[in-house]
Amino acid sequence: MHWVLSCLCFVLLSFISAAQDEDLRSCRTAPCDLVFILDGSWSVDDVNFEIVKRWLVNITTSFNIGQKFTQVGVVQYSDDPLLEIPLGKFSSNKDLIKAMEKIEYLGGNTRTGTAIKFATDKLFGLSERGPLGISRIAVVLTDGKSQDEVLQAAEAARKKGVILFAIGVGPEIEKAQLRDIANKPSSTYVFSVEDYKAISRIIQVIRQKLCEETVCPARIPINSHNEKGFDILLSLNLAKKAKKTQGSFYGTKAYEVTSFVDLSEATRSLFPDGLPPSYVFVATLRYKGSVGVEQWDLWRIQTRDGTPQMAVTLDGLNNTVMFTTTSNAPSKIQTVKFSQQTAKLFDEKWHQLRLLVTEEDVTLYVDDLEMETRPLEPSVGIFINGKTQVGKYVNKETTVPFEIQKLRIYCDPEQNTRETACEIPGVCSNNADYIEPTQEPCVCPPGPPGPPGTTGEKGSTGIPGQPGPAGADGKPGIPGLRGIPGFPGPPGSKVNQYFVGIPKHSFGGRYSVQKSSAFCVYFIRGHVEQMDTRASKGDQVFR
Repeated sequence: MHWVLSCLCFVLLSFISAAQDEDLRSCRTAPCDLVFILDGSWSVDDVNFEIVKRWLVNITTSFNIGQKFTQVGVVQYSDDPLLEIPLGKFSSNKDLIKAMEKIEYLGGNTRTGTAIKFATDKLFGLSERGPLGISRIAVVLTDGKSQDEVLQAAEAARKKGVILFAIGVGPEIEKAQLRDIANKPSSTYVFSVEDYKAISRIIQVIRQKLCEETVCPARIPINSHNEKGFDILLSLNLAKKAKKTQGSFYGTKAYEVTSFVDLSEATRSLFPDGLPPSYVFVATLRYKGSVGVEQWDLWRIQTRDGTPQMAVTLDGLNNTVMFTTTSNAPSKIQTVKFSQQTAKLFDEKWHQLRLLVTEEDVTLYVDDLEMETRPLEPSVGIFINGKTQVGKYVNKETTVPFEIQKLRIYCDPEQNTRETACEIPGVCSNNADYIEPTQEPCVCPPGPPGPPGTTGEKGSTGIPGQPGPAGADGKPGIPGLRGIPGFPGPPGSKVNQYFVGIPKHSFGGRYSVQKSSAFCVYFIRGHVEQMDTRASKGDQVFR
């Protein structure tokens, strides 16, 4: 019975361990279709081709091989492409490495465009995981100018979701052609080395870049471009959980976190494929009062049982910063402490804390000033079956009251040289190209009234100005009232009185009287001057 119980316990523990291991996430476990397109032309020669094969083996040992993880394919090309290893053929690193070691050097001309089209159609196009949204990456290695067109083939691959890296070897390589092959920006996807021996020096960089493409699909907008990474405040939906407040500059947005706010989220939803081996952690924050002498985790990732795997811890009592991450050590975690020149972080003002994490070490920056570098062992990934939290007291679930403006993880370690702390007042004021944001306006009580001013002497009269132009005519006035009739005049002298009916030819114009009126005609010196008679309507008269 004891033996049976022991066996059952062993089986149960094995099952739990296996289930736990399935939740371990890192670049090794991230699913990806990865194809290497290798130059096998005459310019490479067989000795250098053997170096390429060893380089290939070293890179692929960084990934778990299998249907759930990374599938690797290899194409060698010269005049024509040759399928050396189909995608998904091998389900273990051991079998894949054996197949790579058996690849034989071809020799011939350099037709890179044809090889890219072949890989797009015959490997990625036939992959069973294509519709699942798995990352599709091609690495093109060449040492000379292609004898066919590459841009059209590369663009066709990109339209089908293939991410292209280009590695040029030797002095004969044409940089413009590498840029045509690779994705943008060239600073991320194009690499050049002086000879084949030098490709071993970029193994770690290539691993990092391949990892960024698989575990960091999100993009953070920065100025005119996007950076791969994780905006933790956005992922935690902080805008709906905390009150907005003024940040480090007037008009800058920040959030006021209180003890009533729980900033927790399932790690599986925030970091489903873990974190890359190198990254940049950035936080802009301020806290006051008793928090300044407490120990609290600005950020932490816990396992299901609450054990911290990763954390950035602030210790105001000892003025130190601690960084925790996973490790191959028996304890499974490693913690380093920064104590040099970190006191300014605890002065209740706005500060930017930045950590550059690599596979060898971690460096602390405060407001763009490098504080200290501490050695690290490589991380082994994280278990995503727990939760990620922000602003919690150490070993507690209680939220720390503080203000937060930025909390991000950038996957590209080169972002450390591009990131600045200009959001902190005074940090960039000595930079001639920097325009400091508007400071908060001063809200002050009015001062006492000033003394009355003195009365000045009256000035002399100025000279008259020039006359202005004439104004426009006014509108006609309204008609006046009719005046009263005047007095009758004295009777005139009679000369020859003519009445109605004088012949027409005598005076040249006959008119019909329209209404009763008086007409008077006088002859003076043989001319009719006036006619005085009463005519009726319709009579013909002359004038």
